[in-house]
Amino acid sequence: MKICLVTTFPPSTGGLSEYGFHIAQELQRNPSLELTVLGDELPPGHAELDGFSVVRCWSFDQTAGILRLIRTVNQIRPDVVWFNLIFSTFGRNPLVAFSGLMTPLFARLNGSYTHVTLHHLMDTVDLKDAGVRHEWLYRLAGAVATRGLLLSNSVSVLIPNYRKILNEKYGRDNVHLRSHGILTQRPEMPDFSRRGNPPRILAFGKWGTYKRLELMIEAFALVTRELPDARLVVGGGDHPQAAGYIDSMRMQYAGNRQIEFCGYVPEAALPGLFQSSSVAVMPYSSSTGCSGVAHVACAYGVPIVCADLPDFRQMALGEELAINFFPPGSAQGLAECIVHLLRDEEQQRVMALQNFSAALRMTMPNVVQKYLRHFEVHQRTQALRAVSRLRKLPRWMPSNSKSLILRLLSHNPLGRRFYRSTRASDSPTRAQRPLQGSANGWRRSNGIRSIGNEGDVRDGILRNDDVVISTAKRGDETSHSQGAAPSEGEEPLVPGRTA
Repeated sequence: MKICLVTTFPPSTGGLSEYGFHIAQELQRNPSLELTVLGDELPPGHAELDGFSVVRCWSFDQTAGILRLIRTVNQIRPDVVWFNLIFSTFGRNPLVAFSGLMTPLFARLNGSYTHVTLHHLMDTVDLKDAGVRHEWLYRLAGAVATRGLLLSNSVSVLIPNYRKILNEKYGRDNVHLRSHGILTQRPEMPDFSRRGNPPRILAFGKWGTYKRLELMIEAFALVTRELPDARLVVGGGDHPQAAGYIDSMRMQYAGNRQIEFCGYVPEAALPGLFQSSSVAVMPYSSSTGCSGVAHVACAYGVPIVCADLPDFRQMALGEELAINFFPPGSAQGLAECIVHLLRDEEQQRVMALQNFSAALRMTMPNVVQKYLRHFEVHQRTQALRAVSRLRKLPRWMPSNSKSLILRLLSHNPLGRRFYRSTRASDSPTRAQRPLQGSANGWRRSNGIRSIGNEGDVRDGILRNDDVVISTAKRGDETSHSQGAAPSEGEEPLVPGRTA
């Protein structure tokens, strides 16, 4: 199967680049797949990751890049085009972003099977919190873009409520609910010996928009009154739309030795960062879908404290995550939630093991395998539809011609495989080939024809009757029928018995 994955891809730091990397990593491990990543263009001087076939054919905030993307898909002609999207994947400019979201529809119109993994919906995004002007216009454009995305062959969402909205509001039945995944191949058992001395509070993400640190630092000041040895670790860099935010916060709190800014954390350093943390905090003012930070915390068995937002409630209930919620925007509520958890070691252990258990069900190999099973079912369905069309062809048409027509109707590997199998079935098998020295293709043993263990031959067809009846022989050969006398030197054929 040939797959094109359309996503931002490292070393790019665009939205969903890490998620796209982990999807590509699992697809690359499958030897039966041919993967091409159609990624966003990089600034000069950046090297590609080893082991991936990457075509940088589109650019953020550029309409021309979208046209190049469509042209590249037409040139590769994959079996599946898989889009990893949020509404701002292709640009901050509304027109460019809208045009990019129409790409799955254009790819389908060109004959490709298109699948979209949609990480959030415009219907649930808090546009006021994001600082968007003309909210009604964005809502309208978002609804039109959503309908365009739903014209893909299939769409996957990661929160149950999203599927309900798309089914009820937009009236589509091609929407599937999938797990987000833990962004690692397998989870690690929580190492409690590395936690609690001193207690480390981890705030991780891309900061500056709806993820801000002011609330977290205000709550941390209240926490240190109860737990003076607590430490706050801030991991991650700036959000693409908030350049310089982390540097400004680092300078503002440079004199506070209890607050540590790690900046960008490479993949190899994530286990050490999370395993040494007593709790992961998500002090968000709004949400844009499933949280990748929460799933990484689950991969290392870390308890989670999170703002009580509808998307996160849905995520916790649907995936059975252990999360303590606090009122959004309340520094006092956040501080009380953290202090209560850090003082209760038994609750920390129970929550850590529950999140680790949930992570075992959401490994990336399991998540990607479900996608591949869906793609394979579609291919098999298409092949069977092509086969069913052959029933309308006249019976007198040669089987070789039917096989050729089937090959033309089936433009996927399963169709070609079926074509080869039909070609193989046209040639005689070993059991069907005449043996040397036999009359009319049937073996003789002691001067008698041996037809088989059971059945007879009538008009050249083996039948499962109780009496052996053979067709007439040419020339001086005698014919045997039910009740006929055998020729001289031959034994009679007994029903149910072979010669």
